[in-house]
This record gives sequence, structure tokens and C-alpha cells, in this order.
Amino acid sequence: MQLEPGPAVSSKTVSDIAPRLSLKGITKTFPGVRALSEVSLALFPGKVTALVGENGAGKSTLVKVLTGIYQPNEGEIRIDDAPVRFPTPQAAETAGVTAIHQETVLFDELSVAENIFLGHAPKGRFGLIDRAAMKARAREILSGIGANIDPNATLKDLGTANKHLVAIARALSIDARVVIMDEPTAALSQKEIEELYELVEGLKRQGKAILFISHKFDEIFRIADYYTVYRDGQMVGDGVIADVSEPDLVKMMVGREVSQIFPERQQNVGDEVLVVDGYEHPTEFADIGFTLKRGEILGFYGLVGAGRSEFMQALFGITRPSAGQVRIDGAPVTIRSPADAVNSGIVYVPEDRGKQGAIGALPIFQNVTLPSLARTSHKGFLKLAEEFKLAREYTQRLDLRAASLDTDVGNLSGGNQQKVVIAKWLATQPKVIILDEPTKGIDIGSKAAVHEFMAELAAQGLAVIMVSSEIPEIVGMSDRVIVMREGRMVAELTKADITPETLVGHAAGIKEAAQ
Repeated sequence: MQLEPGPAVSSKTVSDIAPRLSLKGITKTFPGVRALSEVSLALFPGKVTALVGENGAGKSTLVKVLTGIYQPNEGEIRIDDAPVRFPTPQAAETAGVTAIHQETVLFDELSVAENIFLGHAPKGRFGLIDRAAMKARAREILSGIGANIDPNATLKDLGTANKHLVAIARALSIDARVVIMDEPTAALSQKEIEELYELVEGLKRQGKAILFISHKFDEIFRIADYYTVYRDGQMVGDGVIADVSEPDLVKMMVGREVSQIFPERQQNVGDEVLVVDGYEHPTEFADIGFTLKRGEILGFYGLVGAGRSEFMQALFGITRPSAGQVRIDGAPVTIRSPADAVNSGIVYVPEDRGKQGAIGALPIFQNVTLPSLARTSHKGFLKLAEEFKLAREYTQRLDLRAASLDTDVGNLSGGNQQKVVIAKWLATQPKVIILDEPTKGIDIGSKAAVHEFMAELAAQGLAVIMVSSEIPEIVGMSDRVIVMREGRMVAELTKADITPETLVGHAAGIKEAAQ
């Protein structure tokens, strides 16, 4: 097992069977950045290979090379030992390579069937789309993955989890030989994750070669047969998953041992800064009320559909509550828009960083300074030096990894995009920061950086609300936890009472059922 980065040659043969797809010496460069440097990869029929690495390690770039979005500068791709090129995404699909992405790329105004077969719909007479055949085939694929979804339904009417299942169905609608799963469980409930595992087992039985990208080690060790580790655009190890431990993978990923996941914190709670009383929404949540003090991290936990994000969006002024009051430092405030929230000292880092958190076509420094233009301008004119100074201060504190602050946010990895969004709102110097799934879809090293920074913010007196579905994160970072179920608060737990069992019990209604 190779631990130090270098020219990537597979460290050992991980299977006696020939690979379905293999990469050798793949290099991809961008202006000023070498995203991949002579990396290798092998995917085997009927097997799952986990691709592991921190954000910025090159995983997303590799997926884009495999799916024809990027063209490598050097190296070779082979399928069944025959050299191939993917000049376009269509060429990759034609060769049998398909991808299920973390953030689904679908069209809300089209039907489920149209989304599944977009670009390769079955044709009838005169070359016209055979809609009856398309719907029948869509229903067959959806049924095969256990998705009870109407092919005629408009996509925008579906929930997040069902949209993800439509994306999976789309990937399976071609005659795929290689299936790439990029963080496929990010938007799924535990029940849906179990169903996805069954789907993967079915694909293995069909002889599909599967590349599985995940930051969740429990998924990797449950589902993968082999592993490959990338770090800083280079391959640093591969092998059989049964022969490696979690600490081994972490050390390969980050180049060091990560022995402590959550930072030690000394509670330094100050005065009451936020009071929410009787907040309600006609359809999403009811009777939400709590207090928050300076220096405190208040966790919000609940299962999918509990109403946590919906409440946070109302508190930030994205949606309007039907009732309720908010007080900041004892004074009542009216929040009708995000601008009102920011002016009152409340900022919100959303779960969906791609659509709500950042502008991908703008560079890092402009994203960070966008809400703080009053600080970086003089008499109506922006001062570029001030913009860079402000952006540099907050991105360095979050250990952002990018070639320069001129880099477009859309070209960053998911974890680094998350850091840009956090930096943007911290630059406004808020009193309360709401972090909605702050480490969703980011690697263990970036998670540690975000957790350290959260602890630092609390120590400096900032009041933090953290919405998270990850129980270790809730337990490890929260001073208090509010548990929600079906739009209502069902428990408020102090530090001594926060355990995985109590969290799940309250969230699922088990506590009440037992009484």
C-alpha cells in the first residue's frame, strides 16, 4: 500500500479478474492548477470500488473525465482492455458509462419519464418519440429500484428523495456497464439508504462495475469491495477494503492521523441574544419557541420531513411565518426578508449551497464580499484591495483550498464551496449564525476544519444554530439540542442528556410510545 503521493501506478493487483474500466496516467490541468497528476483507477465487473479523498483531492475532476465533461491532458482510458475516448458526455453514455451525481441535474418542468429518457428517448414511426413506450419503460425501471413514482408526474411536485431516485432511474435507463455513484445517499433517509444498498447489490449481480464516492466511512466499509485513495490530485493507495482500517484510510486521505474528530470546548455562555416565540407556518411547522445565548451552539435534530430547514428559512426571511415573534438582544425585530435578517444580525448558511449559497460563475472574493459591499467600497466605488483583504481573512480562517481568490466558485469542490458560503456570512459580523447541514457532503478533514471553526466562533461569543442529520456531529458539537418531529418541537435536551438513543427516540416518537 503506497502512502506517499507520487506518479500513480496501481500499488497492487486487487483482483484476478480483468477490469471492466481502467485508467492509467490520467492528468488534467487547468490554468495554474494540476487537478489530477498521473492517476490510475481500476473498476471490476460485479464489484464496488470506493474512491476516497478529501475535498479537492481530484474526485470530482475524475468523474468529469470519466463522463466526457473534461478531456484529460494525458493518460489512457480502457473499457474491456480496449482504448476509448469520451469527447462528449454522449460518447461516455454510448460506451456504457453513467453517473448518479450528489446534486441531481434534472428539469423541474418535465415529467418523470421525460427526465429519465432525456436525450435517448425511444422512437417510433417517422423518428418521433414513442411516449407510450417511454412511460412503460420508465415505470419498469422505477419499479426495479423500488420507487413508487408515477412516470407522468411533473418533477417539481416530487420531494428531494424521490428526485434522487429519478436521477438513479435516469442513470440506469442506458445499457450501463459502469455506474458511478457520487455521494448517492446525501439526500436520502435511512430507509431509502437501505433500499439503495439493495439496488447496488442488484447491480453487482448484473455484472456492473461500480465506482462509489462517499465521505461516510460506514457506507464505504459496508458496500465496497475495493478502495482507491486520492490526495491532492494524486493516487496514494488502493487495495481490498477488507484489508484496510478506517484510521488507515484517514491517514492516506489527509496525510496525517486524525485522532480527535470533535474539538474540546469549554462552555463560555453569555447573555441571551435570540428569543423565538410562537413561530408558525400554515403547512411546515407550529409553535416553535426557544432562546439562544452568546457562545452557545444549539443543535436542531430530526428525521427527514421534521421541518427544521423550513423553520430556519422562515427565521431568515426566505419564507413568511403565519405567527410568531423574534427578539434580538431583548428588542423585537421584524423579519420579512433575508436583508431584514442580516440587518438584525442573523445569517443563514443553507443546506443547498449550489442553488442558495453561492454564485458559481463569480470568483471567490466576490462571493465572500457580496453581502459586505459597504465595507469594501468608498463613495459608491468598490475597492478591489479591500475586497481581497476581507475575502482573504475569512477564507484563510476556514482553510479554503483554491489556486487563488480569482477562482470561480463553480470550479471548487463541494467542501470548499461550503467554506466560501460560511466565509461570506461571517464577513458580515453577525450575532447569530444558522448552519444548515454544515458538513453535508464534505470529507473528514474539511469537517474537522468546520468543527474547529464553529468552536472558535462560539468561543468568540457568536451564537450558533446547527441543523444536522449526523448524530455524531449533534452529540459532539451541541451544548443543547432541540428535537423536531412533524413540524413541532418534541424535546429540548441539555448536554448531559444528548445521546444517540435519546435523539433517535424523540425524533421517531419512540419515547412517547413507550410511556
